Amino acid sequence: MPYKQISDLPQQVTQHLPKHAQEIYLAAFNSAWDQYANKEDRKGDDSREEVAHKVAWAAVKQSYEKGPADTWVKKS
Repeated sequence: MPYKQISDLPQQVTQHLPKHAQEIYLAAFNSAWDQYANKEDRKGDDSREEVAHKVAWAAVKQSYEKGPADTWVKKS
């Protein structure tokens, strides 16, 4: 289900991503949730939620990368 606010995101997101990356994740997840509502719009057998999480991580990775000690840093 879509997330209303950052604090609702999964712990693995809130504990590891900076706030701006969390905002990206939230927006991308919610957008993908709406976009892939119909099973016909999804490839493979992934659930709507799985697809939305994949899209959200991909959106974060466009602007952020893992830095030292598994921290996420903004790409330069």
